[in-house]
Order: sequence, then structure tokens, then C-alpha cells
Amino acid sequence: MDISATTTARAAGLRYTGDHQGGIARLGTPGKFRYADADGQPVRDDATLERIRALAIPPAWTDVWICPRANGHLQATGRDARGRKQYRYHARWRQVRDEVKYERMLSFGRALPAIRAAVARGMQLPGLPREKVLATIVHLLELTMMRIGNEEYARANKSFGLTTLRTRHLQVDGSAVEFHFKGKSGVRHDIRLSDRKLARVLARMRELPGQELFQYVDENGERHGVDSGDVNDYLREVTGEDYTAKDFRTWSGTLLAALALQAFEQVDSQAQAKKNIVQAIESVAKKLGNTPTICRKCYVHPAVLESYLEGSLLEGMRARAQQQLREELPALAPEEAAVLALLQQRLQGAPSIKPGVPAGTGPTA
Repeated sequence: MDISATTTARAAGLRYTGDHQGGIARLGTPGKFRYADADGQPVRDDATLERIRALAIPPAWTDVWICPRANGHLQATGRDARGRKQYRYHARWRQVRDEVKYERMLSFGRALPAIRAAVARGMQLPGLPREKVLATIVHLLELTMMRIGNEEYARANKSFGLTTLRTRHLQVDGSAVEFHFKGKSGVRHDIRLSDRKLARVLARMRELPGQELFQYVDENGERHGVDSGDVNDYLREVTGEDYTAKDFRTWSGTLLAALALQAFEQVDSQAQAKKNIVQAIESVAKKLGNTPTICRKCYVHPAVLESYLEGSLLEGMRARAQQQLREELPALAPEEAAVLALLQQRLQGAPSIKPGVPAGTGPTA
């Protein structure tokens, strides 16, 4: 499923590069920046300086590395004001990676019925074996669209995701399930569900000793915690492909955007259509716990937005759901089948990228 970075770079007609290699350094202060090559010599080549300007590297970045090659897949790196590493990639690299990502989404959508069937089987197992706990996590991933979680973030920032939730974050009352916790970037999450079977499983997990909510009990009666790697391993086991927890958020973002746009009435102006897209993205971002910018950039397939602007999304949603894709995957909901058909149609109609053919005007973030 995954395509290596070097293969992607070649497909885009680029060289695979990294900041472990010699590069161009940024020296001086904002407004008076100057650049030196790996040998410490000043960079005076006009084309190189213009390329650097086009990268629009923020003045606040420190420890800036700039690729000496115009055809490097990675064009620049640096540290932002909070010390986080940031990247600037070549435009063709981003375009090829996006195509790969959305082809992956199409494949993931087709795999959903198998994932759901495995989850249903797993949640019916007696006790709290590994398969049952991981199936429950995947079920929650789809229901809630939570981030999967990272133990390092939980320890350092006291921010949590699904696999790092503590027992104190869960409340169960009959069939009512509630999660209350602080997520990434300090965003407060208050999630409420009504699911009697899920509530029973979660209540049993919460009764286990320890702070971690998600633990399984092996055949020897010993308890084990789980992390995002275990969840990804489970998805690989049930599908035979390298899907990850993040694929659920990407799929959900695209599906929610399509449904939000479908809810609008037909418009006769591009201006109103663009306003509707902004509203739809804001709605999806709120559900995913992202900013609208990140949501649109990372979690909503552009084919959905393009189809809406063209006026073909609304009229085609119902028809697509009745096409061969719906018959092929009857376990999918009609709107899911419609989105899959749209992705398939767009990918078949998209021109393939050929090495050396520009895919954009310049490197992007």
C-alpha cells in the first residue's frame, strides 16, 4: 500500500533529499538575511536566490537548511518559534503524494466492510482479549473520529488521544458513554454516545487495575496496555494492507464534507458555492478537532470540493450510489458508496504526472 519516499520522488521527476546532506544556510537577521553554501561561500546565483525567496521561509524560523538543488523533493527545513521542526516541499512532490494519499483513501473505503465485520466479531469475544480491545478502539475511531493518541504527548503535554485515555476520562451510565478530556493543542473534547454493547465493554475495561483505560488480558491473566502501533497492527491483520488510524479521520473528513455540501441548496454563483464550502469545512473541522485550514489541506479530498464547484456533486450523489460500486460493496452506506464512486471517477479522469513536467508554480509547505 505504501509507496517509498524515494519512489515518489522519482515519479515526480525529483531527487530525494534531506537536511542531513550539505545545504544552504540562512544567516543574518530578518530583513537582512544572507545565504551561504555548504562550504561557507556566499550564495549569489540569481536563480537560487529567487528559488529561496519563493519558498517564503518564515523569518522566525531558526536552524534553517535549504536544499542546494532546485529539483530536491525537500526544499527547506527549520525550527519555528516553539522549536518544532517544519518543512517546505517541492510542489511536484506534494502533488504526487496527494495523488497517492487519495488513491489510498479509495482503497481504504473499499476495505471498510471487511474492517467493520472484523470489529463486530472481535467485540463479541468473551473476556478482554487483545482482539476485543483493539476492535473496540477501532469501533470508537470510526464513531468519534478521535485522534489515536501518543503516550509522549500524554506525558509531556497532558493531552490525550484514544489509546492514551485514562479511566478518569470515561463515564458510563447504562447505555450512555461519555468521554471528557483535553486533546492535542489543548482542545477540549466532550463526546457522548449511546451504545449498550459498547458501554458494557468499556465498563469492564474501566474495572481493571491501573489508570490506562484500554488494556487487554492475555491467556495467563496478565494485563497489557495498547498503543497506536497495536491498533495499526490490528488493521494490517484484518485487511492485509498498511492502513493506519489516521485513515479513518481522512475518510471521515471527506465523507462529512460531501454530506455537508449536499445539505446546501443548489446555488447559481461561484461566490455562493465558495461560501458554502467554507461553511462545510468549518463544520467538518469542528467535528475533527482541527483548524479549518488543516482540515481542508489534510482531511478533505479536493475531488469533493471540485465537484461541488462544478455543480456535479449534488446531482450525482444519489445516482452514484446506485452504480456498480454500490452493488459491489453492499455493506457500505449509500453516501459512502457515492463518495467512493466520485473518487474513482476523478482518479480515472486525472492526468498522470510525468517526470519533469511541472505540477505547480513553486515549492509549497
